[in-house]
Amino acid sequence: MKRLSTFMSAAMAACIVAAPAAAAQTIPAAAKVNGVSVPQYRIDMAIKAQVAQGQQDTPELRKAVREALINNEIVAQEAAKRGLDKQPNIAAQIDLDRQRVLANAYFMDYFAKNPIGDDMLRKEYDRIKSQAPAKEYKVRHILVDKEDEAKNLIAQLRKGANFEKLAAEHSKDPGSKVRGGDLDWGPAERYVKPFAEALTKLKKGAMTETPVQTDFGYHIIRLEDERATKIPGFDEVKQQVQQSLQNQTIQKHVQDLRAKAKIE
Repeated sequence: MKRLSTFMSAAMAACIVAAPAAAAQTIPAAAKVNGVSVPQYRIDMAIKAQVAQGQQDTPELRKAVREALINNEIVAQEAAKRGLDKQPNIAAQIDLDRQRVLANAYFMDYFAKNPIGDDMLRKEYDRIKSQAPAKEYKVRHILVDKEDEAKNLIAQLRKGANFEKLAAEHSKDPGSKVRGGDLDWGPAERYVKPFAEALTKLKKGAMTETPVQTDFGYHIIRLEDERATKIPGFDEVKQQVQQSLQNQTIQKHVQDLRAKAKIE
């Protein structure tokens, strides 16, 4: 029911757009509240959205949706009686919701007519794959503010001090110090240039002999391991690639529309 309640506000926003187009026709009413129809299409829209989220279209769900929409209509009527819909901030929110729903509807229609096929998805996947770094590294580091402090820690490590223990005690990187300085696996490109350059010169199991300075402070870096970059298969990331292409298409299309628009 919490998911249903959350959805109702979105369904109402969608109806801001749907209602004017439907008003010219005779629309079946699912209910009437103080003489005002709650049209059946609102229930149908709500049910469709719930089913898309994995809900089963059952009589119980339809009853719950109908009751929620009736409640929304009752409250909306009371808000209108108080003139809340005329308040500038409320009217602005209603207008923004209408604008958002129309924009979403536009691109749903656009992609229905211009679908992104598997050939385009695979081409984009191959492009991303070709740009992936060849290697990734498992790294630990200790980050401190002062060069002398870093040198002191390097001296302790040369004498056999435990890297993980010193990282936990001295590193100012809160994300990694609790893991003994562990930065996990990642490409060298993840790091700022001085860090990346020092890292790629290390052999497995070795650490930097001198502190590495970056904008964050002074690092002591140890290379735990390295391996060829693991790239997931096409089917594993197909959905993400599709979303990325859709976002790129939307951005380009909006720019094209802006270029044609008269903006003052």
